[in-house]
Amino acid sequence: MEFRRREAPFLAPEVSVSSLMLQVLAALVPAAMAHVWFFGPGFILNLLIAAVFSVAGEALMLSLRGRKPETGLADYSVLVTAALLAFALPSLTPWWVTATGALFAVIVAKHLYGGLGYNIFNPAMAGYVVILVAFPMHVNLWVAPRMGDLDYQHLSILQTLYFTLTGSLADGITFDAISRATPLDVMKSGLNNARTAAEIRSIPIMGDFGGRGWEWIGNFLAFGGFWLLIRKIIRWQIPVGVGLGLLVPATIMYMADAGSHASPGFHLFSGATILCAFFIATDPVSAATSPKGRFVYGLGIGLLIYCIRRWGSYADGVAFAVLLMNMSVPAIDYLTRPHIVGHQRRSNRGEADG
Repeated sequence: MEFRRREAPFLAPEVSVSSLMLQVLAALVPAAMAHVWFFGPGFILNLLIAAVFSVAGEALMLSLRGRKPETGLADYSVLVTAALLAFALPSLTPWWVTATGALFAVIVAKHLYGGLGYNIFNPAMAGYVVILVAFPMHVNLWVAPRMGDLDYQHLSILQTLYFTLTGSLADGITFDAISRATPLDVMKSGLNNARTAAEIRSIPIMGDFGGRGWEWIGNFLAFGGFWLLIRKIIRWQIPVGVGLGLLVPATIMYMADAGSHASPGFHLFSGATILCAFFIATDPVSAATSPKGRFVYGLGIGLLIYCIRRWGSYADGVAFAVLLMNMSVPAIDYLTRPHIVGHQRRSNRGEADG
């Protein structure tokens, strides 16, 4: 059986790739501003470093492939990869960690598969997984959100820059004073230690649904995602599939035993769920292409996210879920290929007899 991607380039696109990428970047701006407000200026530094190394990697690979770098850079897709990677990283991330993820995303996950339009894996998630495996301790240095009643030691832009460049904190500042476990980490470790979900929810870092600060970023990501839906930049099947794939099992498990499982709202507003549903899983290159296939693809991502969060070793699992479903896209496209109008499907026996 041969698996082939089913593309349909029958109509000329109404907008260019660069226009689409710019609109995606614009949709991320409100969430980026919220990220800076709640978790400090490190997001800006991560974004700048990711952008610089992503652009450098793109220019290098285009030159090696005999293409003009300015032509490839003009579609802004590499900046979307950098932005998604920056959203996945803590505010306190050394520059070489961010650079490693950005270079792997562009050079290996994108260009070694043929470049834009040919990569089978989402570049940003591939880069993040490399960081997660190679530098596990550096992706856990999340600072507490800027909330009035939380014990939070604010780092200035210079202190954050010092850590980004050196990997060390300034004199007089310790990691215990600024770093906090993420809500997903707190929930996972608490449930594994036989604490009830209600007890864990009483921890000050928890918000109305997810984690304080994180849920506000999720709200702004949702606003940006709905704007992309209205503009028809993305299709509804993948976001709905991701939501159902995650929330249906979360609801069933929560109704069966609310003390041992987090609520559906917590899963929705914690981690990278909303970012995944609207901005990561909807990558037009690495996602499924048929309408039914997109829904199945999103459904699988959501289900894998829940399974990894509940029973896996990682607290979130979005990156692994996306990459695993990326591998299944050829099969999904093959099994959900649309019926061509005017052609009657033949059975295997009929094909053999013919």
